[in-house]
Amino acid sequence: MNRRWLLSHARGYLELGLVDEAAAELALLPAGQSDDTEVMGIQALILREQSRWIELRATAAELTRRQPELADWWITLAYATRRAVSLLEAEAILREAELQHPKEPTIQFNLGCYACQRGDLAEARRRVDAAIALDAHFLAAAATDPDLAALRTKAKNPPDCPSTP
Repeated sequence: MNRRWLLSHARGYLELGLVDEAAAELALLPAGQSDDTEVMGIQALILREQSRWIELRATAAELTRRQPELADWWITLAYATRRAVSLLEAEAILREAELQHPKEPTIQFNLGCYACQRGDLAEARRRVDAAIALDAHFLAAAATDPDLAALRTKAKNPPDCPSTP
């Protein structure tokens, strides 16, 4: 079967949630074609669905090197790094990505989540507000994302106001 059909089938299987079938299609590619950027992109989606963080991290790092203009690869690299290594390393990746993609709301939102997890609620609020300003759909995400629980708790329980004389 030709490459175009295999990749089309792999994408179709992914859209249907059939991750193992998508991986099987990619496995049919001839040797030497698996390091193609398009193939690696599909592989990254499969690895993410399979929670194979170490492999996803390596794949996303290569994709980020090849296509630094695509914010999605930076976000994927940070996502995998958070799960495979640490939140602090993931945050460093997104801070670098922010320099190239300052108006990418997902980067701002994720930096807000990381700040909240570190206990820096002021930074978390600033980042989440920036994400919402760039894309209003992050308002709903902020209301439910477990990484932002401390930020929502603080909003519900403001510090006591000093009494007036």
